[in-house]
Amino acid sequence: MRIENFPDEIRPHLMPAVAGELVYRCLGCDKTFGIEQLLYTCPECREVLLLEDLKFDRLKKTPGPMWHKIFDYRRMLNEPSVRGIYRYHEFIGPVIPLDSVVWLGEGHTPAVEGSGPMQDRVGIRFFFKNDGQNPSASFKDRGMASALSYIQFLVQTGKVEDVLAICASTGDTSAAAALYAAYLKPHIKSAVLLPHGKVTPQQLSQPLGSGAAVFEIPGVFDDCMKVVEALAETYNVALLNSKNAWRILGQESYSYEVAQDFEYEMADKVIVVPIGNAGNITAIMSGFLKFHDVGIIDALPKIIGVQSHHANPVYRYYQEKDPAKRKFSPVTVRPSVAQAAMIGNPVSMPRVIRLAQKYDQAAGEERVFFAEVTEQQIMDWELLANRHGHIACTHGGESLAGLINAKKEGIVKDHEIAILDSTAHALKFAGFQEMYFENRFPPEFEVVPDPAIINAPELVRPADLEKVPAPGQPLMGEDFQRFVDRTAQEIAGKLDLKRLSD
Repeated sequence: MRIENFPDEIRPHLMPAVAGELVYRCLGCDKTFGIEQLLYTCPECREVLLLEDLKFDRLKKTPGPMWHKIFDYRRMLNEPSVRGIYRYHEFIGPVIPLDSVVWLGEGHTPAVEGSGPMQDRVGIRFFFKNDGQNPSASFKDRGMASALSYIQFLVQTGKVEDVLAICASTGDTSAAAALYAAYLKPHIKSAVLLPHGKVTPQQLSQPLGSGAAVFEIPGVFDDCMKVVEALAETYNVALLNSKNAWRILGQESYSYEVAQDFEYEMADKVIVVPIGNAGNITAIMSGFLKFHDVGIIDALPKIIGVQSHHANPVYRYYQEKDPAKRKFSPVTVRPSVAQAAMIGNPVSMPRVIRLAQKYDQAAGEERVFFAEVTEQQIMDWELLANRHGHIACTHGGESLAGLINAKKEGIVKDHEIAILDSTAHALKFAGFQEMYFENRFPPEFEVVPDPAIINAPELVRPADLEKVPAPGQPLMGEDFQRFVDRTAQEIAGKLDLKRLSD
C-alpha cells in the first residue's frame, strides 16, 4: 500500500526517523558507555552489557492505542526497511538510519494454532511461533539483522572498515551470522567456530554455503565460546554471539510480534521459550517490559524458560526460592537433541537475573518461571506435534514438553493461552528423527523410541511380479500395466481401501 493512501493522522508516523540516545549499560557496575565502538563486556568490570535508550521516555508521549495503529498500519507497507524487525524501529534501533537496515526476510514469523487433537492432549490452547521460517531457518536472524544493520551503519559512517564477524555456535548462530555477513560483502567477512561432531550436517552446510571460514574444535559450545571471547579481546573482530548486546536488541522483536499478533492483549498469555545461552529469554523479557512501560500492552504475560535435564544451570539456579541464597553454578552438559540449548554456562545469565527480577516487580507478582524436561519428553512431543501438522524442531518439542510440565505444576492455568517458541526449522534436526525411527540413539541420550510414534517407509514389491521397472530399464506395454495394477492392489490392501462403486 502506498503511503499517500493511508489516513492523514497516521501518515507522519509510518516511516520512523532517527531518534533516541543509545548507550551500553553495564549490569555489574551500572556504568554507561558510548556505542561508537563495538563493546561486548564492560571495560571497567568485565560484566555483560545491555543497550539502553536514555531518551526512552519520549515514546510515552504517544498513547498506547496510537502505537497500535502505527504498527498495524506499518504492516501494510512494502518498504523493505520496515517489513522486518524494524517495524518496531523506535524500540529496537532508533539511532540506525533506515538506509542502513539489512532485511533478508526475517521477522514476522507465523503463530500457528495447535491442531484440535494436540490441544485436547495438552489440555490448553496453544500456538507454535515458527521462527524456523526466518531466512536462515532460525530465530537467530532477528539478532543478526540488528547486529549487522548496526555494523553496516558503522561502515557507512567510516567508523569501522574491513570487519571480520566471528561467532561460536552449535549451528544456528553460525548459519545466521554467515548469511548476513555474506550479504554485506566485501566490507564484512565471517568466521565461525563449531564444536567438532556436535553440529548436524544440515546446520554445518549453511555457513559453508555462505562462504564463511568454518573451524571445528574439540569440546562443546562453551569451549568454542571461550576461544571466541579470547579472539574478541585480543584482535580486531566483531563478536556476533548473544554476548553482543545488539543481538539481544533485535531478538526483542519476538515479543513485539507476539503482542501485535494477539491484539496487544497479554494478560492471559504464556510465552514458553528454550533457554540455551539465555539471550532469547533475556530479549523476550526486555521487549515485553518496554511495551508495558509505554502502555502498548497493559499486562505482562507469563514467561517460562525451559531446559533439558542434560543442560540445566538456569533451572537449578531458580530451584532455590530465596533470592538471597541463590548461587549460579555452570554445569557439564550431556548430549542433547536440543543441540542449540546444550550450554552449561550461558553468557546471558546476569541479564536473566536482572530482567527476571525487574519483570516480576513490574507485574506485581511472579511472572517468570522455569521448567525442566527430559530428552525423552523433547523427542516424543516434537514428533507428536509434527504428526499433527506442525513443523516443530527439537527445541519446539522442548517448549511443548516444558508447557506440559509447567501445567502439571500449576504454573499454567486451563484458561490461559500459550505461545511456544519453535526456534528453528524441523529439517535442521531431521537426523534426530531418523535416529528415533531407527532406534539407534546412543545410551547417553536417554531416549527410547515409543513404537506408536515410529514411522518408516515400506517397500511394496508384489511377489508374483516377474518384472519391475528400474532406472534406465522401464517396462512397456502389458508388463508395465501389470506392474501398475498389482502395485496399486497391494497398496490398497495395506491401507484397507474400498473400491469405488461402479
